[in-house]
Amino acid sequence: MARLNDDAQWIILMGFLVSFSFFFLAMVINQSTVVGQTTAESVIEFPKNDIRDIREVIIRNTTLSNQIAVKNDIIVISLSRKNAVVSYDPPQIENNHTVIKNIHYNNGVTEFNENWTAL
Repeated sequence: MARLNDDAQWIILMGFLVSFSFFFLAMVINQSTVVGQTTAESVIEFPKNDIRDIREVIIRNTTLSNQIAVKNDIIVISLSRKNAVVSYDPPQIENNHTVIKNIHYNNGVTEFNENWTAL
């Protein structure tokens, strides 16, 4: 750049700055798109209705006499139909309340734990 005058050096320097700025902005926009996409996918993958259905079945069957058979059926059906591991402790009576401790749901992506008490 020794042969160029000061104006030409200034133009070349500004060209480098503008091209670097475009490159930087392209990288920032690319990363923000990836972050937004993965956040949206995680919301879509949350199995809210599956958890509600399994929770409802567990709570509805607390009054049945053969709790071991019911628990085994719930575990097998949730594993075969929803590909989810479900476990829970049998219902207990504590202070005139029905309590189910540790309702656990895991489908490999989402893990959900809950303790349930009926008044």
